[in-house]
Amino acid sequence: MVSRAIFILLSGLAGMVLFLRAENATGAFWLYGFGIGAVTGGLIVVGEYALRTLSFGIIVGATAGLAVGLLMTGLVEWVGGEIFDVQTFLFHIGGLVFLLGFPYLGLVMGARFGQEQIPSSQPRSTDLSGSSNSLKVLDTSVIIDGRVADLCETGFLEGTFFVPQFILHELQHIADSSDSLKRARGRRGLDILNKIQKMADIDVQVVEEDFPNVKEVDAKLVVFAKKKGARIMTNDLNLNKVAELQGVRVLNINELCNALRPVVLPGETIRVFVLKEGKEAGQGVAYLDDGTMIVVDNARRCIGRNVDVVVTSVLQTTAGRMIFTRLKEDAEREELQVARG
Repeated sequence: MVSRAIFILLSGLAGMVLFLRAENATGAFWLYGFGIGAVTGGLIVVGEYALRTLSFGIIVGATAGLAVGLLMTGLVEWVGGEIFDVQTFLFHIGGLVFLLGFPYLGLVMGARFGQEQIPSSQPRSTDLSGSSNSLKVLDTSVIIDGRVADLCETGFLEGTFFVPQFILHELQHIADSSDSLKRARGRRGLDILNKIQKMADIDVQVVEEDFPNVKEVDAKLVVFAKKKGARIMTNDLNLNKVAELQGVRVLNINELCNALRPVVLPGETIRVFVLKEGKEAGQGVAYLDDGTMIVVDNARRCIGRNVDVVVTSVLQTTAGRMIFTRLKEDAEREELQVARG
C-alpha cells in the first residue's frame, strides 16, 4: 500500500514537472500538472488490481498494445517538435493528450486482440480472493450440523468460508435461547465454527455485510452468495431449491452422504435388527448404520431380533432413501412353493 502511494505521488510530481516545462506556465499550472499526474498514477494502480482477474492472452495483448502506443506517442511528439519547434503551454497540453491517448488505445486494442487470438491456459477468476470454486458460504444449519468440520479435517473441503454477520447473529440468538435444546444446538454451532477457524487449510471470514432491504435470512444468504460468486453450503432443502432457482450453486451435505451410502440392490440379502412396528399392519422397521430406514414386511413378530431380509425395492428421494424388504424365510418359503408347482 505504501509503495502504491509513493508511486501516485511520483506520478503527480512528474505531471507537475511536465507542466512547468511550458514557457508561459505561471500561477497554479503546477497544481494542475500535479493533479493530472496523480490521477494518472491512481488509474495505473487500479489497473494493476484489475490485472489479477485477467487471462494471460489479455495481459500479453495489452502490454504489446501499450508499448506500441507509447512508441507512437514519442514519434508524434518528436515529429511535432521538429516541424513546429515551439514550446508553448498548448503544445505541452497536446503532448499530454497524445501521451495518454495513444497508450490507452494501444492497451484496449491489444487486450481485445489478445483475448481473441491468444488461448488462455488458466481460468479467469471472478473474485479477487480466490477461485469461485473455493469460495463457500456457510448457513446456520450446516454449521450446527457439524459434519462440515469433519469434511474439512479429511481434506475434502478447502478454500475460503464466508460467514455473514447475519448468520453469526442467528447462531448467537439460538445459543441464547431459553429452550435448552436450542441453546445446546447454538453453542455447538459456535464451537464448530471456532474449530473450523483453527484449521490451516480453511480461511474463515466473518463478513460485516448486510442487506437491510431483504428480510429473510435465507434470501440474504442467496443475495450474498451471488454477489461473492460463491457456493452455499447447507442442509436446508428449501434453501437448496430457492438458491438453485436463482442460479446459485449449492453444496448439500445430506446429498453428499446419500451419494456415499453403500449401494443395495433388489434381491440382495442383508441382516438387520427390527427395532419397531411400521405404519402398515404387520410391518417392522429397521435401520442401517448410516440411518437409512428399512421397512420389513410381516416382521412385527420379529421386533427386538436380528433377522435376514431380502431387498425388494429401493426408494430414493431428495429427503433420503428407504429400502423395502421381506423376511428371507418368507421369500424362501414362497420360492419353494412355486418350485413345487
